[in-house]
Amino acid sequence: MAEAWLIEITKGVGRLFMNPIVYWTILLILLAGYKRIKQERIDFGSKVFDIFSEWKSTLGVSLISGLVLSIITIGTGIVFSYESIVLLAIITIILSLTLRFTLLSPSYTIGLTFLLLLFLPSMLESQTVIDAELISETNFTGLALLAGLLIAVEAILIDRVKRSETYPSIALSDRGIWVGQHRIKKLSVIPFFVIVPNGLISPFAPWWPYFAIGEASYSLVLIPFLIGFDYLAKGHEPMQATRKISKFNGLLGTGIVLMATGSIFIPSLSIVAIVLAIIGKEYLNYKYRVGDRLRRPFFQPQEKGLKVVGIIPSTPAARLEVYPGETIAKVNGQKISTETEFYKALQGSGAFFKLDVLDDRQEVRFVQGALYEGDHHELGLLFSSAPYRQKNAKKTKTKISG
Repeated sequence: MAEAWLIEITKGVGRLFMNPIVYWTILLILLAGYKRIKQERIDFGSKVFDIFSEWKSTLGVSLISGLVLSIITIGTGIVFSYESIVLLAIITIILSLTLRFTLLSPSYTIGLTFLLLLFLPSMLESQTVIDAELISETNFTGLALLAGLLIAVEAILIDRVKRSETYPSIALSDRGIWVGQHRIKKLSVIPFFVIVPNGLISPFAPWWPYFAIGEASYSLVLIPFLIGFDYLAKGHEPMQATRKISKFNGLLGTGIVLMATGSIFIPSLSIVAIVLAIIGKEYLNYKYRVGDRLRRPFFQPQEKGLKVVGIIPSTPAARLEVYPGETIAKVNGQKISTETEFYKALQGSGAFFKLDVLDDRQEVRFVQGALYEGDHHELGLLFSSAPYRQKNAKKTKTKISG
């Protein structure tokens, strides 16, 4: 038996590279990174984060979550059909074509897969072009349970986003003022094993597999499940937004898991669980968007001091642990309230500088350092002024007219 399991695990890992999601994810990260960098250059005149940033800092959560999910799916014996796996990959790729990571929530990818598998058999029976036997038996309870578990993983990924990992940009407020905003955005691949029919593994206990499809031997497949999220924080402080969104998603995932478990006894509850996953996700996203829109912009200009919208990694500001949302009150002892005043005070300091920084509690912290050769000439601090492209266009127009 041990030999059969070892062979099937090896085959399962090999089947990972037959899944188009593996290769599509690489292309998706490159496309999303290129699009973001293009916008960063429009807003700030330079690249802020590298092209792979959307994927970074997710590996640990991905591997641990994948291990836990593998233990649950194999330990309880949740069997999935090949049709479910293939259709899930197709739905994921189609939804990701928009480059909107929000659509890559398990609520949508598994939810739509579930609904298609629910209605496809009756649709195929009403026509003669495609064989109605194409779709075999589907484990709806297993899909609903998987959706709940992966929504919980999504909540963990959102909660793990660090303060220095959200993406700044510039936008016009309702009052016509240029303000800062942040995107809480990540893309992660969760690799986990699932059981499929036909293989070398035979049932080792009367109850296993618990969620079976027919009576047969079984095999393993390592699935690369793609999870993405993208939330705009304009009225919220980004970390306040991550806590709120993570909490809501965690509660949603827990409710779906409980309902999916109940579908073991009442099968129709699996449908209710999936409908809840889709509608619940839409409701939570809507409530957050409305709440954020009704708030005053968090990164708006202030009368005293200059609020930091973003920090470019590997710059003096990043080394000295200045964070987005903090306020620069003084530069080399001079009070500042505009970007022009900031750079004027900075230029008079030579290679050394000193900043008076107001933290989240409005307590003063003194930061001082030196500019080294190769450092970003603006310390790596980003502010909520007019976009770089607009300011540059005005300068060019002034030179021409002059």
